[in-house]
Formats: sequence, C-alpha cells, structure tokens
Amino acid sequence: REIRKVFIPEEGSVFVDADYSQIELRVLAHMSGDAALIAAYQADEDIHAITASQVFDVPLDQVDSTLRRKAKAVNFGIVYGISSFGLGQDLDISRKEAEGYIEKYFATYKNIKLFLDRQVEEAKADGVVRTMFGRIRPVPELRSSNFMTRSFGERVAMNSPIQGTAADIIKIAMFRVNMELKKRGLKSRLILQIHDELLVETAKDEVDIVKEIMEKEMMGAADMAVPLEIGISEGDNWYDAK
Repeated sequence: REIRKVFIPEEGSVFVDADYSQIELRVLAHMSGDAALIAAYQADEDIHAITASQVFDVPLDQVDSTLRRKAKAVNFGIVYGISSFGLGQDLDISRKEAEGYIEKYFATYKNIKLFLDRQVEEAKADGVVRTMFGRIRPVPELRSSNFMTRSFGERVAMNSPIQGTAADIIKIAMFRVNMELKKRGLKSRLILQIHDELLVETAKDEVDIVKEIMEKEMMGAADMAVPLEIGISEGDNWYDAK
C-alpha cells in the first residue's frame, strides 16, 4: 500500500477514488438467488457479522472482531471454492473444524450450495461457464484424468461466473464514467482501474460533480437483486485517496 504514495495528481487536481463494497458476494447473492443473503444485503446489514452469528452459533450482538474475521474468511473462501483444508490453513484450525464451518455456511445459505454445484455440473456438460452478461470461460480441466487438475477445474467453474461478472461490472462502470466525464466536457480524467476500483484525476473545482458521476454510474452499472454499493474518497495522492 505504501507505494501508492508515489502516485500524485497534476497540479490543481486531487485523486478521487471509488471502489465497490463486497462486489463478489453481492454478485453471488444475485446469481444464486439465495433469499437469506439477498435479504441481508437489501437490509444493509453487516454480512460478515450475520454469517459469524449463523456459522458459530452466537447471538448477533455477541459477534466480536475475531469471529467476524473468521466469517469473512468463510464468506470469501466460498466464492473461491475453498476446501476445508484451505480454510483450515487460513484460520489456523483443524480440517474437521473448517469442514464444520463450511457445512454450517451451506445450511444457512442453501441456494449458494445449489448454485455452485450447478455451475460445476453445467461446466462438465457444456465445457464452459458463463458470467451474468454471457461472457464464456472454458473449463477443459474438468475432463482431465488427473484428480488435482479436475479439482482445480471445479473451483474455476464455481468462481468464474462470480469473479467474471464482477469484472464485467467494473468494465461497464469504467466505460460509463469515462464517457460521462467526456460528455460533460470536464477537465477530470479517469486514469486507472484496479480490480473493483476506479481512480480519477480530478480538477479541484470538479470534485463534487466527479463524485456524483462515479456514484451514479458505478452503482447503476448492473441491475441486480441486491444494491451495488461503493466507498468514495479523495486525497492528494493515491494512498490518501484510498
């Protein structure tokens, strides 16, 4: 993160930085149609705290930072098709305990398990998986005779529709923000896209309008069952703007 300090805007400008909040989990909620996850996002609740409460069997108001951190690892691990072995390593717990966490997660969010299994089955049948926008990712690994390669293919089949859709969304947002800046004849310019983040070199007298454009175009980049949320900030270098 420290290296971000060397990125500075031209004189008379600041950086305005916006990034999506938990975009992959929001995509997962939409694509799986899981009612519990969708409801949590629609109510603007702390998804990691809720998962911690459900998976670790503690009241929501007793979820501490340690439990929340563990739940966050489970939430994002599920997106990447993590194994009980991998989760156990991440959390420094036994494989059996990690397996219990994953099972409890799928018991809480039943449609997510069905969705992930469906991605693997469709990939085995069709040889590809698709993002929400129809972009294709071939998964030839599923036809391998090697168990490790097939296991990798299963993780790819689970993750690619989610991560690929998140990538599609940021590209749509990037295009729309750029076009709107040009359409309005602003001096500010979009200079960088990093994963789920956009960085605009913003003239100081255009900060408010640039923030308004980024909020509108990024949050409206996809029509989903859950809202797209962003965090937005400004600074005199990329480090301070993040």
